[in-house]
Amino acid sequence: MPNYRRLLVPGGTYFFTVNLADRRSDLLVKHIDHLRQAWRYTVERHTFETVAVVILPDHLHTIWTLPEGDQDFQKRWRLIKTEFTRALPAADKGEGRRTGERGVWQRRYWEHAIRDEADLEAHIGYIHWNPVKHGYVTDIDDWPHSSWHRFKTESGLTYDAEAWKAQEFGERM
Repeated sequence: MPNYRRLLVPGGTYFFTVNLADRRSDLLVKHIDHLRQAWRYTVERHTFETVAVVILPDHLHTIWTLPEGDQDFQKRWRLIKTEFTRALPAADKGEGRRTGERGVWQRRYWEHAIRDEADLEAHIGYIHWNPVKHGYVTDIDDWPHSSWHRFKTESGLTYDAEAWKAQEFGERM
């Protein structure tokens, strides 16, 4: 197996994809309140800015900016995963599972260090378009678990569905 090296940039901005172990599961939306609490718990202990996020039934995408001089996103993911898993009812943790992240989450996750403003905008678009891409909704306004609603309110942004479809967000990032 090749040695995987993560690019650690103190104060960096990162795009992440984090998956449940069972990709047919709906735990993330079924227990969205537990996920939100785990997220808040982690931010209170190890601050970071959530630039954009979308929660889908079996995975999530997010962009974080870490504090200046801090590069430890691994600790933050470990806390979110562990706190979410602890809060789940026993039946949703899987038979014989401990309270850590094992059994609920895929062991690894994918991260990408954001390079520049264009890269950031492309990943934000990918995040917000993802529920449509996966067929959960036909209009991004209809997906409740997304920072799109905040973006739209704060900036007055709108989207052109045909233009966004044509961009194929994330397919060649």
